[in-house]
Amino acid sequence: MLVYNNYEGRKSFMKKILFVIIILMMFVISGKAFAEIDQQLILNDMQMQDKINSIGFKILNANKIDKRMVFVYDDKNKESILKEPGLTSRQVVVYKDSINFADNEEEIAAFLAREICKTAESYTGFWKGIVGSAQVKVAPKKYELLFDKRAVDFMVNAGYNPLALITFINKSFVQKRYDMISNHNLTSKRLANIYEYIYFNYPYFLVNNEYINNEYYQNFLLTSIENRKKLQQKINTGSKERIKYE
Repeated sequence: MLVYNNYEGRKSFMKKILFVIIILMMFVISGKAFAEIDQQLILNDMQMQDKINSIGFKILNANKIDKRMVFVYDDKNKESILKEPGLTSRQVVVYKDSINFADNEEEIAAFLAREICKTAESYTGFWKGIVGSAQVKVAPKKYELLFDKRAVDFMVNAGYNPLALITFINKSFVQKRYDMISNHNLTSKRLANIYEYIYFNYPYFLVNNEYINNEYYQNFLLTSIENRKKLQQKINTGSKERIKYE
């Protein structure tokens, strides 16, 4: 009976040792796996930072923007749209959730072109750009439309198709019911103004439309029928009046 108890005791002890070994091995394996995942995430971030730098500086150089600014990729979610980092620190902060909807280099360029416009504005006006930054904050809707148009110019000068700005905005920004008490224009208004600007200034891209079969551009055409009718009426009448898009 004593021998049996000793055997059972040793057997139980060995099971505990084996259990501890298995747990330790799992920690080692999982730790290695997590390390590999972290390493891959770091590599992904570095690659995205390189891509953003390449596109961003291409836009800066092509448009002869002689004001210094840097590009910072942050894989965290944007904390607050009120911080406007470009207006304060003169850096273009690219949050991961800001370009989640970008499907190609041209759409990343569309995002960066607008942010570059915003950051460049921080250099204008008196007191080393303080006035320029203040004006953007006081009249955000006015400058939002202005930056959209400048972004089109920046993209074209850098060799990018400006229609990518339409596809990127169309799938990235929600459509609110009203914009009277908002700091932002209705997305439909922004898209209509961008389309009109391209029509009158860069018609080549509409005549030779590389995005015509893009599903997001097709959706824009579908949802902008009434606004484009207003544009067609302006074209037919030769009116110089600003169109009140909806």
